[in-house]
Amino acid sequence: MINLFKIKGQKKEEAANSNGGPPVKKQSPGELRLHKDIAELNLPKTTKISFPNGKDDLMNFEATLRPDEGYYLGGSFTFTFQVSPSYPHEAPKVKCKTKVYHPNIDLEGNVCLNILREDWKPVLNINTIIYGLNLLFSQPNDEDPLNHEAAAVLRDNPQKFQRNVQMAMSGGYVDNTHFPRCK
Repeated sequence: MINLFKIKGQKKEEAANSNGGPPVKKQSPGELRLHKDIAELNLPKTTKISFPNGKDDLMNFEATLRPDEGYYLGGSFTFTFQVSPSYPHEAPKVKCKTKVYHPNIDLEGNVCLNILREDWKPVLNINTIIYGLNLLFSQPNDEDPLNHEAAAVLRDNPQKFQRNVQMAMSGGYVDNTHFPRCK
């Protein structure tokens, strides 16, 4: 029975290739699911996605968030998404390209978001991740930090945290660390 499916698949491929065009690349289940997720995106007005490698490389894309409330109001933060062929069984790898003073994003761009780690489930999608990232900017979490210093300041002195965020977004220094302007 399996041979019949293999032969049928080969015949389909031969028929597709007989028109003189290049061979048709078979999409992985992860690519098919990602294509569906992207087609169904319902992005907040503060978020844009782009494909720096072109639309042929859906597995690598960027999302730019521009928070319209909270500490990060007026900033612009770009995240890279690398999606594996085993998506949705494996969460996408998400990194922040913008250096940011944030309790849940370290200076190397690693993101602490539970749905990207232990709480990932195949029923979740790209839309869910983007909403989670937006939530990190409207409600930073000092209880599960990657940047422990920023988390301590947020917890102990929210006014100082606000000043530090503004200084960082303006292209200044916070605790001897320079942050490029992101406003």
